Amino acid sequence: MVFHVKRRSLLSDSLDSRLRRGLGLFRAATVAAPVSRETLTPMQDSETIDQIDDTPIARAAQAAVQAIGRAGQGLPRPAATRVIVVANQKGGVGKTTTTVNMAASLAMHGLRVLVVDLDPQGNASTALGIDHHAEVPSIYDVLVEGKPLADVVQPVRDVEGLFCVPATIDLAGAEIELVSLVARESRLQRAIAAYEQPLDYILIDCPPSLGLLTVNALVAGQEVLIPIQCEYYALEGLGQLLRNVELVRAHLNPALHVSTILLTMYDARTRLAAQVAEEVRTHFQREVLSTAIPRSVRISEAPSYGQTVLTYDPGSTGALSYLEAARELALRAVGRNGSPVGQQRDGQQGHVAPAAQHGTTEGHQ
Repeated sequence: MVFHVKRRSLLSDSLDSRLRRGLGLFRAATVAAPVSRETLTPMQDSETIDQIDDTPIARAAQAAVQAIGRAGQGLPRPAATRVIVVANQKGGVGKTTTTVNMAASLAMHGLRVLVVDLDPQGNASTALGIDHHAEVPSIYDVLVEGKPLADVVQPVRDVEGLFCVPATIDLAGAEIELVSLVARESRLQRAIAAYEQPLDYILIDCPPSLGLLTVNALVAGQEVLIPIQCEYYALEGLGQLLRNVELVRAHLNPALHVSTILLTMYDARTRLAAQVAEEVRTHFQREVLSTAIPRSVRISEAPSYGQTVLTYDPGSTGALSYLEAARELALRAVGRNGSPVGQQRDGQQGHVAPAAQHGTTEGHQ
C-alpha cells in the first residue's frame, strides 16, 4: 500500500514538473515573441530590420544576389586563348564537375568556351547535355582518325557561347591505338591549333590516369588546373602529377605550368577539411584559389538532368561558388606582367594559332 502511494506521488510529481516546465517555456516564448511592427517605434523598427539582415540566411541571400549581379557584368577577354588542362590522376576529386561548371560560369560571363572531353566515360558530355553514343563523331575521331576538330564540336543547348567536343566509349581503346601513330603526344595540340573559330578558353577534361590521353592534354595546354578534394588521400598522388607536369614541360611543352589549384568537396563542419585546405594553401600560396567548392547535393544532382549546376539551380551554394571561382580564375592570372597566356589569336581570321614559346613561365617551379 505504501508502495502504491509512493509510486503515485512520484508520477504526479513528474507530471507536475513537466507541466511547470512547459508553462515556463510557454511564458518565455510569449515574452520573447516579436511584437507587431505596427506597435514598434521607428528606432525599434530599424533595430529589428538590422537583426533580420544579420541572420545566416540573409547573409547567404545577399551573397547570392551579389554573385549573380557580378555574373551579369561580364569578364574581360584574355589577350590570348587560354588552354587549361583539368587533371588529377586520382578519381572522384571533381575534375569533370569542375570542368563543366567552370566552363559554364565563364560562358555565362560572356566568354566563348570550348570543353574537350578526353575521358572515355564521357561524363562531361553527359553533364552538358551532349549525346555521346558510339556513332557520334567525337574526340576519338580527331586523335586517331585525324578528323578536324570543327567537325566534332557541338554547341551546348542551355548555355550560349559554350561548346563541347564529346567523348565516346571508343576512346577507351585510343591509348593502345595511339602507340603506333606518329607524333602521338601532340595530336590534340595540332587539332586545336588548326581550329579556326575564335575562343577565349579551352578546358580539357582528363581521365583519372597519367596515360597517353592525359599526356596529349598536357602537350596541348599551357595551364594546368588541379582539383583537390579536401581529404588526406587526395594529397598522396599530387606529387606524382607534379612530376609528370615537369617531365612534359622539360621535354614536350616548355610553356606548361600549374596555374590553378581548386579545393573541392569542402566541408566546413570537419576539422580534416580545414587542415587539408591549410596544408595545400601553405605549399601552393599563389596557385590556390581563395574560393573553395563546398559539398553540395545540387552539384551531384545536376548531371542526371543533363545540366550544369549553373542552369539546374543557379541560386545554390555550389553554383555561386563556381561563379566566384571562375571569376577569380579569369581575373587573377590573365596577362601577368603584361605577357599573354595561352595561344595567340590571329587578328585577321580569328583562328587559334600556337603560342610563341615564352622565355619564362608562371606557376609552380
